[in-house]
Amino acid sequence: MRVIWAFIWSFLLVQMMSYVISSMTPGVTYDFGQASIFSVVITVLVIALGALIPNEPAQQH
Repeated sequence: MRVIWAFIWSFLLVQMMSYVISSMTPGVTYDFGQASIFSVVITVLVIALGALIPNEPAQQH
């Protein structure tokens, strides 16, 4: 379930970011397909980063 939520949030945030950046940059058009591919890449990176971070707290010496 967390993979689905990660994809939904990254999809929405990347689409919003892509739209805003393309609106602010002269001569650049909003491309839904490119933003969708980028959101999949971001989702994979977020899930991989979450898998690399340890769950247990650091031990005190």
